[in-house]
Amino acid sequence: MYKIKNFFNNDDITIVRELGPFCVIEYQRDLSVMPEEAALAYYCNKMNVRKRQVICDLSRVNGVTIQAGAMQWMVGNVNATTGIKGVGDLFSKAVRGSVTGESAIKPEYTGDGALALEPTYKHIILIDLAEWNGSIVLDDGLFLACDSSMKHRAIMRSNVSSAVAGKEGLFNLGIQGQGILCLECPCPQEELVEIELQDDVVKIDGNMAVAWSGSLQFTVERSGKTLLGSAASGEGLVNVYRGTGKVLMAPVLKVGR
Repeated sequence: MYKIKNFFNNDDITIVRELGPFCVIEYQRDLSVMPEEAALAYYCNKMNVRKRQVICDLSRVNGVTIQAGAMQWMVGNVNATTGIKGVGDLFSKAVRGSVTGESAIKPEYTGDGALALEPTYKHIILIDLAEWNGSIVLDDGLFLACDSSMKHRAIMRSNVSSAVAGKEGLFNLGIQGQGILCLECPCPQEELVEIELQDDVVKIDGNMAVAWSGSLQFTVERSGKTLLGSAASGEGLVNVYRGTGKVLMAPVLKVGR
């Protein structure tokens, strides 16, 4: 049995979001500053630049998979594993990690204790995969944590040549299953625009899409029907999401690469 004091009941900490086993806390003030850092800390606080942290209640889930190196501390009956189920599984994860830019091995934590991830100045986005029909694709570098029952896949672009021309990666990390997914995003959830498509298309100039449904076809195409039209528009190549599903977009900030 354990007790955690001066944490959730600390008046400098606010719980900003809870979903499933994950709780997102925000430090309202940074008291651990030296005189030479005081001005920076003051203006950071005024501009909502605050440290945020994810706390996982492992008693509410069969296991949690996190980004490598993201664990800060854990308490209670918590067991950590590599999540590797054999040589074949290790090989497939190594290949997926090499093409998506994600860590090949993401540790898994099980038990009935608590797990705290490293604080970050980025914003934490919690997504229920049930609202995405059980399949989502992420822009590079956004994955933080998820239910261990979810499957991770490398999703390849539909047309390789245009992706190379657009200087975009050929693969993205896809997550499938049911449960809650944590993203570490430079854009707050309040600014994210959600676009729902029903046999339709959205074209975005740049990689402003944070995530999109696994059911959508993702390509990089010319903004116009012809090279001359694309040149005249001044846009060149755009990211295209086509089909039925959702796109989560950060319109004021390009994320990822």
